[in-house]
Amino acid sequence: MPITVNGEAIPEQAVQYELDRLVRFYSEHMSPDKVREQFDALKARARDQAIGAKLLMSEAERLDIRVSKTDVQERIDEMKENCGGEEGFTKQLVDQGLTEEMVREGVTRGRKMDLLVEKITAGTPEPTDGDIETHFEAHKDEYTRADRAQAQHILITAASDSDADKATARSRIDDLRSQVEGGTDFSELAAAHSDCPSGQRAGGSLGWFSRGMMVPEFDEAVFDMEIGALSDVIESSFGYHIIRKLGQEEGGPASLDDAHDQVRDFLRHVSRGEVISAYVNDLKEKATIEITD
Repeated sequence: MPITVNGEAIPEQAVQYELDRLVRFYSEHMSPDKVREQFDALKARARDQAIGAKLLMSEAERLDIRVSKTDVQERIDEMKENCGGEEGFTKQLVDQGLTEEMVREGVTRGRKMDLLVEKITAGTPEPTDGDIETHFEAHKDEYTRADRAQAQHILITAASDSDADKATARSRIDDLRSQVEGGTDFSELAAAHSDCPSGQRAGGSLGWFSRGMMVPEFDEAVFDMEIGALSDVIESSFGYHIIRKLGQEEGGPASLDDAHDQVRDFLRHVSRGEVISAYVNDLKEKATIEITD
């Protein structure tokens, strides 16, 4: 569905980016089933947010919002740290067909929009404890805690879909699994070999995640495993995985104390979203927007 704003096309990747952000956010506040029920509405909202983001960026440029080089560099340094250092960062750039200058320009644009949003939402009231309690009591079912697991993994991705490349990837993951069984440290192997960014960043650790958040093959394997166990080789759309399960917590009804911060963040998101929507709607009235089915 091509979209243009004032004659400039919005790439499909921009809509997908907004959709991914929405799914991640609502997954923290709703059960996986609720998120799936609302997926079509989230897709429509993602399209609107991509249009809004384009308008906000144009407005930030018009207002000549400045971003300091120090601000940008801090975020580049953070990216490098998350990739396990300069080498991991460079590898990720090569894998994605990017240069550091392209990333730097993207960070600068993003920070301009962040500063504009901060300006727009300045003075938006914070939710009170009364607001939080009222919302929680009216939506208790939505704050039921899902089962959670903690795990680390190693991912090996085939170079292509050819049988030969898939066989090579399978051979590599089988060898890594044998090394883990032989006593080699899982985290060290993940840092050295995993094709997932979590390898160099955190020894393959994925932290805590709720049931239904991972791809089905991975999700089913993790929640069927015993704590401390090493999985068989799991094939998913991302490639071949081996998983070590580190922990699990059973879900259940959440108390107000459990959900307090989630509810606060949700209400904050909604109230600031209303302010931004009003601002964006004003920009939309002045813009030419075309959506082709």
